Amino acid sequence: MGMLAQAYPDDAERGSAMGIALGGLALGVLVGPPYGGVLYEWAGKPLPFILLALLTLFDGSLQFMVLQPKIDRGEPEGSSMKQLAKDPYIIVAAGAITIGNLGIAMLEPSLPLWMMESWQAGSFERGIAFLPASISYLVGTNIFGPLAHKMGRWLSAFIGLVIIGFCLLLIPSATSVGGLIIPHLFMGFSIGMIDASMFPLMGHLVDLRHVGVYGSIYAIADAAFCFAFALGPFFSGPLVRSVGFPTMMYIIAIINFIYAPLMFMLRSPPPIIRENEASAVSNGVTAQLPATNDNYQKIEGTDAARMQGYQYEY
Repeated sequence: MGMLAQAYPDDAERGSAMGIALGGLALGVLVGPPYGGVLYEWAGKPLPFILLALLTLFDGSLQFMVLQPKIDRGEPEGSSMKQLAKDPYIIVAAGAITIGNLGIAMLEPSLPLWMMESWQAGSFERGIAFLPASISYLVGTNIFGPLAHKMGRWLSAFIGLVIIGFCLLLIPSATSVGGLIIPHLFMGFSIGMIDASMFPLMGHLVDLRHVGVYGSIYAIADAAFCFAFALGPFFSGPLVRSVGFPTMMYIIAIINFIYAPLMFMLRSPPPIIRENEASAVSNGVTAQLPATNDNYQKIEGTDAARMQGYQYEY
């Protein structure tokens, strides 16, 4: 995500690119269960993991050859993780990612067990229960990557959180796997709305309020995403045992409803006014760049383009 934020300086293009990238996450979740189930059924337990390891090795080698990672010693120092974590707007955006994914994270370990207890669902029904959510997440991230920029990313996340809350209220009333299709379909779509809005917005917040270096901010965004899936399995078991599955769904729905109004904070976050001082180093000589919007700076007889957040080798 940090690489995409740096490669696409335009905010609208950045949102579209990140929507496509998040669609890759949905595709992996979509393909994973049938891939693992079929290979486990016909070839045993080791083969799915062996093939996945070979695929990962191939993909890593391909990225190393195509992307050609290198160290840019002229890159300015970005805002520290501590500075970013103190920014209330970044915290609200990261919280939206966590809360938006918390519902599905709580459902993954508890819903199959509830289906077995409630209507004796078979393995096939338990396996396809999350398929509508995966498909709609793939659609939602690709649609709202560019659309959220036009309608307002804060509004997209607000609507997504509210819809997730209503879907969580409907799930306990399902009496068959067919009753889960509509709630899961809208839930996956809404999670796609939130992720496709908040990931680009966090990059925009760095451009607006901090230094345009994106590694730390997307470490925070990814941690927020993973935090939801760490909390889900950890709390779902004790909550189901103490208050029951329906009550747990109602509690998470209320959390979504309570958090949704915080998205109004992200409607128009104020920029932080600071002196835009930067230094460009060429052949061991440091030249101070003016704190203006001029795009050209003379460095030892060479015209070098300068854009905020981007570094070029001279």
